Amino acid sequence: MNTPKNVWIIDNAFYMPQLKRWRRIWLYLPDDYATSNLSYPVLYMHDGQNLFEEWSSFGEEWQVDETIDGMQKKSIVVGIDNGAGHRINEYKVEDHPSHGPGEGRAYLRFITDTLKPYIDAHFRTRTDRASTTIAGSSMGGLISFYGALLHPDVFGNVGVFSPSFWLAGAIDDVISGSMAGKTGWPRFYFYAGEKEGEKMADHVREAASLLRMAGAEVQEVYDPNGEHSEENWRAQFPQFYEWTHRDAHK
Repeated sequence: MNTPKNVWIIDNAFYMPQLKRWRRIWLYLPDDYATSNLSYPVLYMHDGQNLFEEWSSFGEEWQVDETIDGMQKKSIVVGIDNGAGHRINEYKVEDHPSHGPGEGRAYLRFITDTLKPYIDAHFRTRTDRASTTIAGSSMGGLISFYGALLHPDVFGNVGVFSPSFWLAGAIDDVISGSMAGKTGWPRFYFYAGEKEGEKMADHVREAASLLRMAGAEVQEVYDPNGEHSEENWRAQFPQFYEWTHRDAHK
């Protein structure tokens, strides 16, 4: 199983000390990385199996590498595989009576305290928060949302695709509680499909409105025909990717 020309697997068993587990980590480097002396923004994404390859995905792949290959502005992308049976627990912060303990805080500390320092030490990255983005869909959208709120000093931008807010508790409490004592909001990009069910679009509108009232910069996209699928998120990824470079990386 070969990976695309600009995609590598850093490690099939990258150790996560915060969770005492191992995980496959993917890396996309821009096509001009080897010939330039540039440093690049970094996009951290969950469900790494779905980002680059059909053979590893559990649905449609996002075609992240092909998309960025065709863009003028470039970023490094780090894909973190989900933990299969651990996915729901790692991608939520709150404990849940049916879905068990929330391990999201430990998972996010793995990214901020272990994975990001490794990436910054081994590759030419822009390390500042304005150049660091976290993104994901469904449960991955939920943990990205929390990542931006709990670590606004690390992540300056967040992509929240169809987030599983039903596992987040009261959204207003989440926002006010997470940002208490912190300064400086990240930028938020929300996507939801109107045909996703579970009042998905309504919950996203609520979160976006609360964040905007609190002073955050928010971009909202709603697809009237959008469903809860990798295909829909893949279609939205180019617009989101362009947004990550808007103003923040001049």
